[in-house]
Amino acid sequence: MLKEQYGIKPEMDGILFLIGVQELGTGKQEYTKEQKQDLMHIAVCTLLAQSGYYKLDGYDEEGWPHFSQLKPLPEFELIEQENFLKDHVLLYFDQFS
Repeated sequence: MLKEQYGIKPEMDGILFLIGVQELGTGKQEYTKEQKQDLMHIAVCTLLAQSGYYKLDGYDEEGWPHFSQLKPLPEFELIEQENFLKDHVLLYFDQFS
């Protein structure tokens, strides 16, 4: 879907960054390296909340979401972990189609 829409196949880090920006709702702007890492963390928590691993606790005074981990994540090797995240990315984008 992203390849069709943007003409490129983004890497997982880029997809997580885009999801984080979407969830934060601030749109296109300059982000510090730390903010980019935080955005990717927001994305992972949002994605895994779909399967009950995290829950949204609320937002801070700057509008950044905060999550709590509800259950331990499965122990995967690197490839399995990436596939687990990819499945959740697909679930996430399914809600917009």
